[in-house]
Amino acid sequence: MNTSFAPQLRIPAIYMRGGTSKGVFLRVEDLPEVARTPGVQRDALLMRVIGSPDPYGKQTDGMGGATSSTSKVVLLSESESPQHDVDYLFGQVSIDSAFVDWSGNCGNLSSAVGSCAIEMGIVPAERIPANGEVEVRIWQANIGKTIVARVPVVDGQVQESGDFELDGVTFPAAEVGLSFMDPAAGEGSMFPTGNVVDELEVPQQVAASGRIRATLINAGIPTIFVDAAELGYRGTELQDDINADGEALVRLEMLRAHGALHMGLIHNLEEAATRQHTPKVAFVASPQAYTASSGKAIAVEDVDLLVRAMSMGKLHHAMMGTAAVAIGVAAAVPGTLVNLAAGGGDARTSVVFGHPSGTLRVGAGVEQVGGHWVATEATMSRSARILMEGKVRVPAEVLA
Repeated sequence: MNTSFAPQLRIPAIYMRGGTSKGVFLRVEDLPEVARTPGVQRDALLMRVIGSPDPYGKQTDGMGGATSSTSKVVLLSESESPQHDVDYLFGQVSIDSAFVDWSGNCGNLSSAVGSCAIEMGIVPAERIPANGEVEVRIWQANIGKTIVARVPVVDGQVQESGDFELDGVTFPAAEVGLSFMDPAAGEGSMFPTGNVVDELEVPQQVAASGRIRATLINAGIPTIFVDAAELGYRGTELQDDINADGEALVRLEMLRAHGALHMGLIHNLEEAATRQHTPKVAFVASPQAYTASSGKAIAVEDVDLLVRAMSMGKLHHAMMGTAAVAIGVAAAVPGTLVNLAAGGGDARTSVVFGHPSGTLRVGAGVEQVGGHWVATEATMSRSARILMEGKVRVPAEVLA
């Protein structure tokens, strides 16, 4: 019989839904000292919190939900910048492999950061009105960008209940407005190749001709947009249509790796395996009627275009918030595949797109500076709610 005793660490934590994602939110100062700075021990701790790596793919022994939308961690701290209230670092935890991807932001969980920062006492009490709205200025440390969250407050407390409905979330909640300032993703120019449409060389398994048109953009999150028809899709696909097709997942990952290489995000194709969070792959189509995963009927006139996006190797059940930023920005630039799918033109300050769970509106402002396209702002509404708070327990041996 094993008589050794390994105590568990008890770390203050908040478990939150933000948009169509969920994650564990922690204050950096509450972590064990060795995990307060980036490195192997921090990653090991956070993987154990979530329950990864799990060869069964279930994350049963952790807080993760065995999907890309629920295998997430957020680290918050008082901002070191006087222009911001809170510093926000996002980690996408791989489910079955031993790594945390810090290469990008989570737009959905961004909608929970303001509320969580208020709850944690990071936002000064004098900034919080008895009733009204708190503008929380967030420094997104992964990509070095500012996000402004407008959080509703009632009786001095964050208002979480309301009548705002977000497709992909079952229950209505209070609306949280988000502005992503200067949202080009911080890894070079908005269009890294200088083109609004490129022709990628890809394996014939991806496209029979060995070439495929793509819009490669850094906005919100690095994203590769392709025409659904060039992949043999309609743009109305739901999760099972893609995720139950092993060949489709392989070819979409091939496309992602080749796009990442073309964007300069990786130096060789093999690196894509250790950079799963970015870039994203999305395929677009012109408006069509379809039935969303909830059974909701989406009519042609309800949307400007259709978008389906991959996240961590699977078709996302709705839409990542950062990818929504990329959609809004790309739609505003004439000639991109997103803009063309929405009917073309150069006066699009917002679009409504259809995704597997329903629809979403996103706005964006773009302008040309020195002959290059620049995004000034992207806006959308989400909602957020605290699901549980207390202390998450982690075996201390993880830091041994």
